[in-house]
Amino acid sequence: MEEDSIRCVAFDCDGVLVDSVSSWRTVHDHYGSDNSKMLAKFLAGEISDEEFMRADIVLLKKKQARIHRDDIFRAFSGIKLMPGAKSLIQDLREKGVYVAIISAGVDLFVSTIASMLDVDDWIANGFKFDDDGWLTDDGITRLSAWDKGTAISRMLDSIDCPPENLVSVGDSVMDLSMRVKGSSFIGFNPSRQSAIDGFEEAGVPVVVAKNLDLLRPYLNLE
Repeated sequence: MEEDSIRCVAFDCDGVLVDSVSSWRTVHDHYGSDNSKMLAKFLAGEISDEEFMRADIVLLKKKQARIHRDDIFRAFSGIKLMPGAKSLIQDLREKGVYVAIISAGVDLFVSTIASMLDVDDWIANGFKFDDDGWLTDDGITRLSAWDKGTAISRMLDSIDCPPENLVSVGDSVMDLSMRVKGSSFIGFNPSRQSAIDGFEEAGVPVVVAKNLDLLRPYLNLE
C-alpha cells in the first residue's frame, strides 16, 4: 500500500492484541472445564457460533451451577497485552487511522482491551446475564467467527472507507474472512496448523513472532 492509503486497521483480539489463544478457553481454564471437543467441531464447521457458545455454557455450569458476571471478569485478570500493542495502536491513531477490534471472543474481555488501547470501535460475542448479573444458558452472537467480513463491511460503510484502504490482522484461518474484496490482510502469530496452512494458501504476509511492532513495515509506520 502507498503511504496514507491505510485509513482503517481491523484487529482480531485473542492471539493478536493479547497474548492468549482464546478468551473462551481462558474462562474454561478458570473453572477447570474442557471445551476442546466442541472447539474441534466448531473449527471443523460442524456447529454454529450459537451452538458452540451454548455448549460452552453447559460445560461451565457443570463445574459451577451459578456463575456471576464478576466471576467471569476475574478469569481474565492474568492476561497480558501482546508486546507492542499500546504503541502500535497509539501511532496508528495519531496518523488518523481508524482502529477497530473485530472479535468472536468474550465481550466482557474485549471491551476492556478496547478501552485499554483506546480504539475507535469494537465488536465481540459474549455471555448473556440476567438483571442480577447471573449467567444464563445462551450466548450473544453479534458476528460469526467464520464470517467477520459482514461486520467489516458494515464498519467500512459507517466510516465511509473503501475496502482498498483497509488492513485486517488475524491469527486464525477464520480471520481470513476479514479480508473483504479489495482489502489487505496480515497473518499474525498463527498458533494452529490450520492457520499456518490457510495463510500460506491465501498468499498473505505472515508475522510469526509475538511482537506487534513487526507489523509496522506493513502499516507504513517505520
